[in-house]
Formats: sequence, structure tokens, C-alpha cells
Amino acid sequence: MTQEIKITKVAQSNADGVDFHNIVMGTRFSDHVFICDYENGVWQNPRIEPLALIPTHPAAMALHYGQAIFEGMKATLGKNGVPLLFRPDENAKRLNHSADRMGMPEFPEDLFVEALKQYVAIEKEWIPTQEGSALYLRPFMYADEPFIGMRAATTYKFIIMASPAGPFFHRKIKLYAEKKYVRAVNGGTGEAKAAGNYAAAIRPTEYAKAKGYDQVLWLDAQDFNYIQEVGTMNIFFKIDGKFITPNLSGSILNGITRMSVIDLLRHKGYEVTERPITMDEIKAAHAVGLLEEAFGTGTAVGIAMVEEIGNNDFTLTLPEANPVSHMVNDTLNAIKVQQEADPFGWIVPAR
Repeated sequence: MTQEIKITKVAQSNADGVDFHNIVMGTRFSDHVFICDYENGVWQNPRIEPLALIPTHPAAMALHYGQAIFEGMKATLGKNGVPLLFRPDENAKRLNHSADRMGMPEFPEDLFVEALKQYVAIEKEWIPTQEGSALYLRPFMYADEPFIGMRAATTYKFIIMASPAGPFFHRKIKLYAEKKYVRAVNGGTGEAKAAGNYAAAIRPTEYAKAKGYDQVLWLDAQDFNYIQEVGTMNIFFKIDGKFITPNLSGSILNGITRMSVIDLLRHKGYEVTERPITMDEIKAAHAVGLLEEAFGTGTAVGIAMVEEIGNNDFTLTLPEANPVSHMVNDTLNAIKVQQEADPFGWIVPAR
């Protein structure tokens, strides 16, 4: 049975002071947070309360040993102004997959979804209504036990916070095929949404941006040939009318948008294959004019269309037309605000 969530609201919302037409994700935060504590082997004291600083001991184990995981989600407004969530059950499952890999306790999936529903309902006025905008939700868990020693922590906090966000990319993007640094290896933590994965990607991403690229296209750690994913996205290629995306090999994040795009493309009649794919194959397809489209998928970025892939050794310029990429982007956005029917049952109204 889901625990009762205690709710303490702010006296006055700060949403009125936000320019929702000019939003940078992650710079403004909504009025409240959801917090739940893991102590004595159980999750307890679930509550929604005003956003505030959280006291943290300098020896909190997440700071020293990296037990920290998170999810990324978005809330939108549908018909009659009803707040909507997109496939929250899948985020709950993935959070627990990450928790298991990182030696952390699973969070009750029914409480995860219920907390989101109540939280989003309270933060409704923080949901932007502009096209392509949404309220970005960040559920996360970290070890807060004060202890210096290499073992799993015994106490944790699970928190949900939110930040209004406009469209992530306003243009097509350029990807830098990285040949020195790696994101993940089989047997590592690449398939977990662990904070440390992103920390390790920061410096290579800065190098890529300094060269004029937007994101890193990560390759395998052995041959630097097999494509894994992009810095904040999974990746799809359209070759000779068919779609290919790297299969989930243990080093690739199981993106919620990724799985949704696969379902949507197949629903629209396209062939989608999940399998290993190499840079050599992409270069060969490009050379004979068969590389037709490429796009990244992710909660924060949505659908990010690719205009160029390259590094110091080569440059692949993709066709200007992206008809299927636009269709996927427009269809997903329309489903998320109930402007188009949801044949998949992805949308979950908040109370």
C-alpha cells in the first residue's frame, strides 16, 4: 500500500516571477520538493515541502563514493489544463535498475508514481504552455550516511525537484566522434543513470564544443568503432529507408524516449533494428548517399536532428531534409499535450 504523503505548501508561489517565454532549464526551480528517507531498511516519511537547502554531513557517502543516481522526466499540460506525465512507470523501473547496479535500495514504484502525480499537481502553475516547453522533473537518490569506508550506505534520500524548461536545441546539432575518451564499457555502469557517468563526460564534451561540435558521439572502448550513444541522448540512423539504433549491450542507457520512438516508428510502418552499428558502416552509407537522417532522443532534448558527424579525421554532412525526424518530434510533442491521440497508453494524468 502506498504511504500517505504529508504536504506542506509555500505561502506564496514564485511562479508569477518567471518569464516562461525565456527559460533556461536548470536555472529556476519550482516551489516544492518531494523527499523520502531510507532508514533502518525501509523508506519512510514521504513528504512534499517547500524547496530549501538540505543539511549534509561532510562525510555523506555520496560525496566520497558516488552512490548517486537520477531520472529525467517532463510534465506537460493537456486538455482542460490537466497536468500530464509521460510513462512514469518506466522511469520508476529504470531508477530501480540503476539502484541495483549501484548497490542502493530500490524505491517503491507505486510510491514513485504517486509522488510524481501529487507533486506535479501542486506545481501545476510552473508548467510552461509554450510549444516544446515543459516542467522538467528530476527524481534522484543519494547516500547521505556519514561514514568514511568502502561499503554500501545504510541511509539514503530520494528527492523530486523541478525546473521549467524550453526547447533544448533550436537547431540541428553536430556530433564529435570521440576516439580517445570513453563513456562506458560492458560490465561497467553505462546502463545505469548514475551521476558519475556524466561527471566523466564533462571534459570530453568541453573539448568537443571547443572544436565547434554540440555533443560527443561515444564509441566503444576497444576499437573506437562501435557506436554507443550521444552525451545526453540515444542515437538513431535512417539508412536506405530503414532505422537502426545501437542495441542495449550493457553499456548503453535504456532511454524512455528511445523505447517510445522505436514503438512510434514501427507503428508508422517503418522497420527499426536494434543492433551493433559501426562508424565504418555509417561512413560507407554516407559515401553512397544512403545515410538519409540521424537524430538523438532523450527526455531533456526531445528529438535532436543531426546535421554533421565528424572529428579531426573526417566529416559527414547529412541531408538537409529530415521528414521522418520532424514527424517523430511533432507526434511525440502532440501526444504529450493531448493534441493527438495516444494509442500506446503512455500519458498518465496527475490528480
